Amino acid sequence: MGTAQTVASTRAWHWWLPVAMAVTGLAVVAGAHTAGGTDLRADRQTRLVDLVVATDATVDGLTDDVDRLRREVDAEAAAQAGGPADELNARVSALGSAVGLTAATGPGLRVTLDDAPVPDTGVSEGFVPDDYVVHQQDVQAVVNALWAGGAQAMQVMDQRIVATSAVRCVGNTLILQGRVYAPPFTVTAVGDRDRLQRALDASPMVAVYRQWAGLVGLGYDVQTFDGVTLPGFEGSLDLTYAQVGQ
Repeated sequence: MGTAQTVASTRAWHWWLPVAMAVTGLAVVAGAHTAGGTDLRADRQTRLVDLVVATDATVDGLTDDVDRLRREVDAEAAAQAGGPADELNARVSALGSAVGLTAATGPGLRVTLDDAPVPDTGVSEGFVPDDYVVHQQDVQAVVNALWAGGAQAMQVMDQRIVATSAVRCVGNTLILQGRVYAPPFTVTAVGDRDRLQRALDASPMVAVYRQWAGLVGLGYDVQTFDGVTLPGFEGSLDLTYAQVGQ
């Protein structure tokens, strides 16, 4: 138990996140249950997951609408080719690579994180169920380490990461740019493979995760590529919910 408790003190399990446009509703529900004497701890997680699933279905529909509108815009742009619009498009294309709007190709690596299997006999003494789950800070630790290692481009699961991207988790599910993913989680980076690997090895937070991988069996795998292509980002770059810090 001494080793588990020492490592456990370095992991922060407070990974609650703001689910877009649902915080107020959740607060009202929480207040109503508390007033009636209901134990919220038993059903809070289920309610959040149900909300995330419903939101994911809405995002699927909106994504279809965006794809349709993008095709209409492309058709209109093709019909009006030539003149100032072409010059503007050329400038946009030149900037697209810097902000992640165009595909990136080169050598790189992929890190895969996965939940640990819970023993048939149940959670081991000295541990709790959360110890067997990949958390938000674990994915962020890998992302931050790869940026520090000079990654030229990055993708989490099947989505390109840009300046406005945010990694969030509810339970053992990952929420990225409105989409929901189940483990295992993959982080792919284009860049110098040796430098990226050294950055992973030097990251204190990644080291903590690897300690837990050894203790409870969390998945941690690094795969290298001579060449990998990451698609360009296709979502909005606007900061819809950002606020100026106080």
